[in-house]
Amino acid sequence: MTDRRQTAAGAATQLGTQVSLNLGSSLAGLAIPAVGTAIIVAARQLVMLAIVLPVSRPRFRTLSLRTVWPALALGVVLVTMNTAYYQSIHLLGLGVAATLEFLGPFAVALFSSRRLIDVVCAVAVGAGVVMLTGFDGAVNVLGVALALLAAASWAAYILLARRAALTLPGLQGLGIAGVVSVAVLLPLAIASLPGARFSWEVILLLVLIGVLSSALPYSLDSFILRRISARLYAIISAFGPVIAAVFGWLVLNESLTAVQVVAILMVCAAACVAITTQRPARKSRLQETAEIFP
Repeated sequence: MTDRRQTAAGAATQLGTQVSLNLGSSLAGLAIPAVGTAIIVAARQLVMLAIVLPVSRPRFRTLSLRTVWPALALGVVLVTMNTAYYQSIHLLGLGVAATLEFLGPFAVALFSSRRLIDVVCAVAVGAGVVMLTGFDGAVNVLGVALALLAAASWAAYILLARRAALTLPGLQGLGIAGVVSVAVLLPLAIASLPGARFSWEVILLLVLIGVLSSALPYSLDSFILRRISARLYAIISAFGPVIAAVFGWLVLNESLTAVQVVAILMVCAAACVAITTQRPARKSRLQETAEIFP
């Protein structure tokens, strides 16, 4: 497969994962009132492990700490990112939470940039965030803080997943990260069981959330990040907030004000301009990662 075809395949797959992730997030919004965030995130990771681990089969005896540490860190990042994001959806709504979370890959794309256009785009993004979260005078501070924590975790996820994909064969990195995340989450999920309200509908939702939000997109990320740069990954992720707002409206019956719609579009447009106008680096993907993680 030529480099151009590899890039096209990776980009198309990344767009598909955005649809899958946001559909799964909208289903999580339905399940959170019944079982809480910790159980949903634990269920996501358990479903992912059930699908990924049989085919990944990490060979721990042959792995050194230098090779495996990105996957270990990735497991902790997955817990933080998913828990903070789902709770922010519950407090802010899917469209708003997804837009704030997108600041993570946006920051990755603009890292170390000194161009004037990037400053202008960053100001536009900041204005959009203000319009989105506080223009009407009602700010859920905890929800915004959790969404920003999810954003920082997503930035870390992009870099760590890329490193793991380049240093570990197949889905071994994802399998190791899944084991770590489940080990961290299970005690929290067990502590939440007494207050949970389970039904067959809720169990089906948990399985669907696990497949759509974890097993499918995270498995495909290893395929994607071997074929496209972190920059292109971030460009495609810019469509995520719009997709999230659509699913929030269709599945969760959320409504956005005209100001919030403008704010979401402003953030996405500014991100796309900033990212697409950057000059492509003439370096191999392995060199890019080595510079980030010396």
